[in-house]
Amino acid sequence: MIEQLIEGARRGVEARRREVSQSDLEKRLSGRGEDRPFNEALVSPGLSVIAEFKRRSPSAGEISADADVAAQVAAYERGGAAAVSVLTDQPHFGGSLEDLRAARSACGIPIIRKDFIVDPYQLYEAAVNGADAVLLIVRALDDDLLRRLYEEAEAIDLDTLVEVHNAEELERALLAGAEVVGINNRDLDEGTVDIETTYELMPDVPAGKAVVAESGISGREELEELDRVGVDAVLIVAASRRHPVALESLGESAGNL
Repeated sequence: MIEQLIEGARRGVEARRREVSQSDLEKRLSGRGEDRPFNEALVSPGLSVIAEFKRRSPSAGEISADADVAAQVAAYERGGAAAVSVLTDQPHFGGSLEDLRAARSACGIPIIRKDFIVDPYQLYEAAVNGADAVLLIVRALDDDLLRRLYEEAEAIDLDTLVEVHNAEELERALLAGAEVVGINNRDLDEGTVDIETTYELMPDVPAGKAVVAESGISGREELEELDRVGVDAVLIVAASRRHPVALESLGESAGNL
């Protein structure tokens, strides 16, 4: 599955590059809005919440296909979310850069573009369409490309959430310079989810690095335990009917554990 997603991302980049060149995107960087530091938002006292806007996924199917992104993101902010994640992959997740722009206009908290970033072109897309940060998935990148994307994102003032699933990927992320490590409890090859992944990898994350737990979080008890072991933030699909962490709980969860 992951190889298909990566290949689809590459095809999408080439199609969009034929319509808008990277040099055109670079010229638009000066028109970016206010700076909203993503990394800083995750390390305030307590467990921070990154609330995700996702229309569908290969594993869960339809989640909120017809949702109003602006209304949902504004509700996330009112609920206490520290940041918002917006899925922009269209073929598999039903997202778009339009969703990213709408989210930017609807809230005042940092926004991360969540996609399969495989080309520097996507960094410039993210920056000019309202993202403050991007997700880099170690599983999808070789070491040279991971470092190149990390450094180029930094150069254009994009923060990065570097996602890992095992010890080898964590080592690669740290060698690339990652300051914010996302531990994905979902195995992208098998599709299985095990929150123990976070607990197993946490001791290997150096002090001073921020940690985000992703996937498999099903209630307040798990939020409290993640906070206890030193996780800085969680990424959850907060308003999905399928997700047990209700939107109303964000205010309780964010910064108050």
